Amino acid sequence: MTQERAKRILIAEDDNDIAELERDYLAASGFESVICSNGAKIFSLIKSGEFDLILLDLMLPGINGLDILRHVRDELDIPVIIVSAKKDEADKIKGLNLGADDYIAKPFSPGELVARVKSNLSNYNRIRARISENNNGRIDPFSRPVISVRGIEIDRSSRRVTVNGKEINLTLKEYELLLFLISNPDRVFDREELFSHVWGADALGDSATVTVHIGRIREKIEIDLSSSQYIETVWGVGYRFRV
Repeated sequence: MTQERAKRILIAEDDNDIAELERDYLAASGFESVICSNGAKIFSLIKSGEFDLILLDLMLPGINGLDILRHVRDELDIPVIIVSAKKDEADKIKGLNLGADDYIAKPFSPGELVARVKSNLSNYNRIRARISENNNGRIDPFSRPVISVRGIEIDRSSRRVTVNGKEINLTLKEYELLLFLISNPDRVFDREELFSHVWGADALGDSATVTVHIGRIREKIEIDLSSSQYIETVWGVGYRFRV
């Protein structure tokens, strides 16, 4: 039996003490880690495609961590956890809006960081496994191979999403969230239900990230953001996909 390789984590962090602490705790849980604080080298490492998850500090010398996040989302579809001393809600929302999967404020508990890494990898693998099942022809019972609703078309076999014939790029969680809503039309879900369905019942994190992801999806699929055609907010309750 071939032994599964250890998951590899890229630690983009300029504080050597913090980086080594992260590396040591991850190693104790069976992860391999590479530490890097050089912006150009970080870009090179990202393009190598050798990593399963990135721990990203926002305040790296000579380069903006958010620019790295944008680059990651252009190149890869892997979990990114921001680990930053910036604690303002605006910074957290900005990072999540750009495609981060999680946000941990410094100082942090090393044990919690490892738990977040495991949780994000587990959720990512769960979603990828579901997509793989669809590719093999085993379609989830609540959905069809191709869903088409008022100009939006989702091809589950290729994970392609088009709006009025134009393909749009969604992160893995954006795709899963849109797929879940469109597969359950006109049904209202609160944030906690959506978080449980998409991120997993045992996932660590805040259900407020659902609101952030809904906003990102709307920016990509809605023609007029002031009047949602597809994902409707039911005030005080949650969200639903209108048909």
